[in-house]
Amino acid sequence: MPLRSDWSQRTCSMARGLDILGDPWSVLVLREVFFGNGRFDAMKYRLAVADSVLTKRLAGLVEAGLLSKRAYDDGGRTRHEYVLTPSGEDTLPVLNAVAIWSEKHLRAPSDTAHMFVVHSGCGRRTSSADTCTSCGQRLTAANTSWHSLTRTPAPVQLATAASRATTAQQNGPAA
Repeated sequence: MPLRSDWSQRTCSMARGLDILGDPWSVLVLREVFFGNGRFDAMKYRLAVADSVLTKRLAGLVEAGLLSKRAYDDGGRTRHEYVLTPSGEDTLPVLNAVAIWSEKHLRAPSDTAHMFVVHSGCGRRTSSADTCTSCGQRLTAANTSWHSLTRTPAPVQLATAASRATTAQQNGPAA
C-alpha cells in the first residue's frame, strides 16, 4: 500500500508541486545539495537516513528533474554525485520560506539549532524567501548563503545548478 496518494495529475498547481516537494526527506535532500553536499555517503551521514529512503528520494528528485547525476572517480570506482538542475535551483525560495517560517514560528531545541538566509551581496540576513529585505536584490542560489549554526561558524555559499554544458555531457547530446 502506498504511503500517500499520487497528486501529479491534480488540477491544483499547489497539489502537483506538493507531489514532489511535500515529502520532508526530499526537501532535506535538496537542502544538502544546496549546501554542496551531493554525494550519497555524505548525505546519508548528514541526514542520518536509511539507504533505501535516501535512494528512493534521490531517484524521485532525478526523475522530477530537480537533480541530475554527475559521475566522479572514487579511487578507481566510478560513483555519482547529485547536482541541482535549473529546475532544482528554482526550489530555493521554497526552502528559504520553510527556514524563515520555522525561525519565526517554531521554538528551536537549542541555541545553535538555527538556520538563517543571508544575502551574500550585502551580507545581511533576510526575512523574505525571494528578495533581500535589506537591499532589495532578488535572491538566487548564486547570491545567497545559508547560515546553519550547527554546521559552521559562518554562512555557506549555496551550490548552483550545473551548467548546461556539464549537464549535456552527463546526459548525452540533446535530441
